[in-house]
Amino acid sequence: MSIIIRTDGPVLVVTIDRPDRRNAVDREAADRLQQVFEEFAVDDSLSVAVLTGSSGTFCAGADLKAISEGDGNRVLADGPGPMGPTRLVLNKPVIAAIEGFAVAGGIELALWCDLRVMARDALMGVYCRRWGVPLVDGGTIRLPRLIGASRAADLILTGRGVGGEEAVEMGLANRLSEPGEALDDAIVLAHQLAALPQNCMRSDLRSSKDQWDLDLSDAISREYELGLATIMSGETEAGARRFSAGAGRHGETAPPD
Repeated sequence: MSIIIRTDGPVLVVTIDRPDRRNAVDREAADRLQQVFEEFAVDDSLSVAVLTGSSGTFCAGADLKAISEGDGNRVLADGPGPMGPTRLVLNKPVIAAIEGFAVAGGIELALWCDLRVMARDALMGVYCRRWGVPLVDGGTIRLPRLIGASRAADLILTGRGVGGEEAVEMGLANRLSEPGEALDDAIVLAHQLAALPQNCMRSDLRSSKDQWDLDLSDAISREYELGLATIMSGETEAGARRFSAGAGRHGETAPPD
């Protein structure tokens, strides 16, 4: 099986497992990734997902060998992205745990994730530049939004690789790990997120995603709509009661009710 899934309490761990192709994603793997994240979105027992790759590599992009044989990933105007879940807009956070290479379509998968935990010796880059393979899975959109137009142009035009320390400095990665520890660190982070009040976190995450398509007035209205739903759920009042009872003193936090 090219995609391995396991659960760790409220955390779903999704592993691309095609080590003979450096975890390059073919059509079958893309379809499976789409299915896995669709199921994650509606599974009430799961709060956070971690996406990673086996054998020390995150993902080398689309499977160019399959493309050369006429059995490449789907490139359609509608439906799933060529790499699978990249057109899904989830309310739950997804964390990329990056070792080795996250390049070409692999960097597009990493950019789709909400957070990126990257090993110091890992590399992200638009390596498909050298093969005439375009970014068609959100890379030209998410990269400028994430790190700014100037830095994005550098990576998109040159195709150069970016190591862990530079990636953190430019905002491409959120956390830096020692080699071999990215997955463990990502799972720890996932459990930290899963312990927070979920309605509020998902509401704010969704608002931060939806605002890209809206002007300021509509974005503020959308934030209000989502925030009010959180308040009406009772989660905000419950948090206020915990605070009044002493949680939060000395910087401490308390789990949700």
